[in-house]
Amino acid sequence: MIPTLEQRRLLGAFLRAHRERLTPADAGIQGGPVRRRTPGLRREEVAHLCGLSPTWYTWIEQGRDVSVSPAALSRMAEALRLTAAERAYLFELARRRDPADGSAPVDAPAALLAAVESVTAPAYVLDRLWQACAWNDPAARLFGGWLGGPDRNLLRYVFLDPAARDFIDDWENRARRLLAEFRADTGRRADDSGLQDLTEELRRRSQMFARFWDDHGVLEREGGVRTFNHPADGLVRYEQVTLIPAGRSDCKLVMLLGPMA
Repeated sequence: MIPTLEQRRLLGAFLRAHRERLTPADAGIQGGPVRRRTPGLRREEVAHLCGLSPTWYTWIEQGRDVSVSPAALSRMAEALRLTAAERAYLFELARRRDPADGSAPVDAPAALLAAVESVTAPAYVLDRLWQACAWNDPAARLFGGWLGGPDRNLLRYVFLDPAARDFIDDWENRARRLLAEFRADTGRRADDSGLQDLTEELRRRSQMFARFWDDHGVLEREGGVRTFNHPADGLVRYEQVTLIPAGRSDCKLVMLLGPMA
């Protein structure tokens, strides 16, 4: 997607603001004190750090209609010492996908683990490919067939484990909606190799997955009532709530409140 004129203007202003607030020492530029007419780094210094020509970098700051590669944007983010949120904003303005987005496996941070443990209702954390990376004891009891197995990917469980069809009430409808939510959640990372490998595997192994995936259904991640046929407790209903932790858009905290009468 091509950035609009307004997005190019904002991109230039964003880069300029962060260039002007970064000192040479912060950027790792060696040398004695230099008299500067403007605060922060010069454009030439940022261009050198990014491996770009000063003219090209100047055009980007000026909001000109030039193409900026994801690799160049990555070098800018590193040179300007951008935070994760600032880096994401940079790539959003440039209408480019961050090559580092989703490239590494997710580990739930300690604070998120503590939050899951403190919840008395069943709660778990999903990573970018909907692999459970943390859960509490109530979740382990409710989802023993999923969280108790060697593969804790939610999609593999739903589409490949025969027991899931008995456990999840109205399985076909829930599976279809779940996959539509997954497509919406991962649409901006369509070229993620991990995502491609997972969907291709599931297409090969599950005819239902392939059929639902080819329907191209898209839904926002929804809450609402979730009903399960638990082997010990019978039919149980919960109200599902999904939260995105601050600073960790690659994770989802899912809680099931109840059980409901």
